[in-house]
Amino acid sequence: MLKTEPRKYYRVKKGQTLREIAEYFSVSEFLLAQENGLCASPYEGQILSIPNETGDAYFVREGDTKELLCGSEEGYLKKNGTSAFYIGMRVILQ
Repeated sequence: MLKTEPRKYYRVKKGQTLREIAEYFSVSEFLLAQENGLCASPYEGQILSIPNETGDAYFVREGDTKELLCGSEEGYLKKNGTSAFYIGMRVILQ
């Protein structure tokens, strides 16, 4: 029997940012925006589909580099869908 995970949805509250929502659900901002076709900030009342990420999640710490975490700049970009990289950011390692 095929096992699937139920899709999660979320209604945006007044003043919420994409970053806050992504952090709450522990998904990357890029993937959340991509999943919902966002080109701008979400608006109050908007229903967002929360992507199911796979892989090992990690929060960037001081001294970390993209190469250290994912082997290369290209590997980081492929796994995380963004070139953004900052302390506290949640990234996918595998």
